[in-house]
Amino acid sequence: MIDVEPEHVCPRPQLVRQGWIDLCGQWDFAFDDEDRGLAGGWHTDVAALDRHIIVPYPPESELSGVHDPAPHAIVWYHREFDIPPLAPGFRFILHFAAADYSASVWVNGVHVGGHVGGQTPFSFDISETLHAVQQSIVVRVEDRPDDPAQPRGKQDWRAEPHDIWYHRTTGIWQPVWGEVVPATHLRDLHWTPDLVHATVRCEGELSAAAATVRVVLRHDDDVLADQSVRVAGTRFSFDVAIPALRHGQDRLRLLWSPEHSRLVDALVEVHPDEGPADEVTSYLGLREVGTADGRFLLNHVPYFPRLVLEQGYWPQSHLSAPDAQALRREVELVKELGFNGVRMHQKVEDPRFLHWCDRLGLLVWGETANAYEFGPVAAERLTREWLEILARDRSHPCIVTWVPLNESWGVPDIDSSPAQAHFARSLYHLTKAIDPTRPVIANDGWEIAEADIYGVHDYAPTGSSLRARYGNADVILETLATARPGGRRLVLGDIDPGRPVMLTEFGGLTYGPAAGEKWFGYSIVAGGPELVRKLDDLVSALLESPALAGFCYTQLTDTEQERNGLLAEDRTPKADAAAIRAVLTKPAKALPGDELRADRDEQSD
Repeated sequence: MIDVEPEHVCPRPQLVRQGWIDLCGQWDFAFDDEDRGLAGGWHTDVAALDRHIIVPYPPESELSGVHDPAPHAIVWYHREFDIPPLAPGFRFILHFAAADYSASVWVNGVHVGGHVGGQTPFSFDISETLHAVQQSIVVRVEDRPDDPAQPRGKQDWRAEPHDIWYHRTTGIWQPVWGEVVPATHLRDLHWTPDLVHATVRCEGELSAAAATVRVVLRHDDDVLADQSVRVAGTRFSFDVAIPALRHGQDRLRLLWSPEHSRLVDALVEVHPDEGPADEVTSYLGLREVGTADGRFLLNHVPYFPRLVLEQGYWPQSHLSAPDAQALRREVELVKELGFNGVRMHQKVEDPRFLHWCDRLGLLVWGETANAYEFGPVAAERLTREWLEILARDRSHPCIVTWVPLNESWGVPDIDSSPAQAHFARSLYHLTKAIDPTRPVIANDGWEIAEADIYGVHDYAPTGSSLRARYGNADVILETLATARPGGRRLVLGDIDPGRPVMLTEFGGLTYGPAAGEKWFGYSIVAGGPELVRKLDDLVSALLESPALAGFCYTQLTDTEQERNGLLAEDRTPKADAAAIRAVLTKPAKALPGDELRADRDEQSD
């Protein structure tokens, strides 16, 4: 695939048209603490929006230019932009990559729609509301920190952050953009590889019925497939044959992995019976993931995930990345430290981050922001947003596991409440129904109601403690049955001894706090050399176990008072990066022959 500079990556990198319009930058802005804007007609009279904000940074952050971290439940935005009149047969689509939490949008005084959910994208065809040249957009976003049924992840509900929570990210926090499209155009697109049958399933939706869809797949200079299908309705799904995958040895050059992040370029053309054609570029990775015999499988071969917890939080911009380059650099830092993947934590990350994980080679466990209470409203909100997350991200090869719930957040009584246990299990089965190609963990950490992998959180302070609980298959089964490292039962119901077990949170090594410093950590070290020694003690204990299938270290970076990152908030290492990498890349006893597999992959280049 041709390399792309970070600043030129489209906000939707797997469905790209030429000439998309960046609508970020300076907008007019106002807080609406008394909820006067709707009655006052702010959607047409924007004089009350007398401040400025830099989109897509939240108003709590420094880079927004507002930098007001106090709770403000309602915020308003306004900006104008110019576009020439649309040619016959074309439409204009306005896109929001994410706005937290409930958004309403007006264009030239006309309400064009709304969206509920702080982690997922939404868009509107605003063609009928456009003026001759200059357009006016007004956005109202409501984000109530005192609503425990609202999925909010680790954004603090208190005025000042405490413990493991951090400052809020209110309002527009990912890019706003627009594009001109043909009247009959591709609305969404999904790819699902099938290595056994040497095919890729292409699914999508058109804005109008009756068209011919052409798919061309290329790897480097080779055309792997060129197939056209007549589509009668607006939804389509068909398999594209890739003959090169049928050659059992030669297909190694096509497979995606963190070590060899090979991608296939895709061109999709939509030719309607009347009107202009639509053309988009996309990409996919040829890979399959699964579990068997207590192991995680990548491309049908046992693979040992060495993940790090990634919260995607920056002190100057909060959940928004400081710039497009920072998303690529985050992936590079993870790989430089010796990890082969990240577990996204209480956040759905920017698609451009996933793009760099795809391109540079990094496994991703997809999680989402959870609510703090259980009930019909909270269940409905999380389920609706989770379905949108699956729709947005399931074509990314980097994503290898889905995790809708973390540590019983939003289901605090899951051990004693049948309703909460049913909800967790329903999320597992719903996810498998939408995407049967990936492992799913309904509730990661403990009180696991349903899962393809037992993900356990254990902040034991020493390697000897970890060996006592995870040193071999027998003690792991005993741990699953009787131990409570988080104070909770690990598995609800019967334990499957053949299911993979991973320590999906451990470590948390941190420097001791300075006098008066706000601080949260698990295990204190005196400085860089001791951090490396303690890390080696913990990681070695896990790598020596013949029965553990992988791990996730807590965590990549500091996040405000949670000071247990391998990197500081500014992404500088707290210890020698080469020494950290040497610890994390030692062989895993669980996978003898790993070096032989690596040699085989190298030969396929």
